[in-house]
Amino acid sequence: MKTAEDIVNDKRREIVCVDWDQTVLQTCRKMIETKIGAIVVKKDDAFVGIWSERDLLRNICNEGFDPMTARIFDYMSAPIHSAPHSTRIYKLEEMFLGLFVRHLLIEKEGEYIGMLSIGDVLRASLLSKHRQFAELNEFVSWDYYENWRLGRDKKS
Repeated sequence: MKTAEDIVNDKRREIVCVDWDQTVLQTCRKMIETKIGAIVVKKDDAFVGIWSERDLLRNICNEGFDPMTARIFDYMSAPIHSAPHSTRIYKLEEMFLGLFVRHLLIEKEGEYIGMLSIGDVLRASLLSKHRQFAELNEFVSWDYYENWRLGRDKKS
């Protein structure tokens, strides 16, 4: 069964960050440039929050909100939730549901090695189940079941 580290390695993507005092507009531009939907917010080389497209959507209609002057620190989601690199898929799914979050930083030996979204974990889970079903179909012989219905009809 895959672990959080396996999924991070499959993604092959570095953690994309923005400084806490950047504007919302600057952050949006960086997210568009890197084609991501969530970004980690840093202050003094420490991760302090996550900002996503949903955070923008929540605030864009608020009176006085100006993406050109609004600072990302005021609109990010904090605290950051994380999981150990050895966490298995089922536990990650449980964490997303239980914590009501869509992103988790993955930690190994005191360092963050990547960020996973609920979509990353769902994809890995579905691929794992697909492999399991394929293996079961190869393992199970349907020879004895092909005439099962016919055999029951004969006895009736």
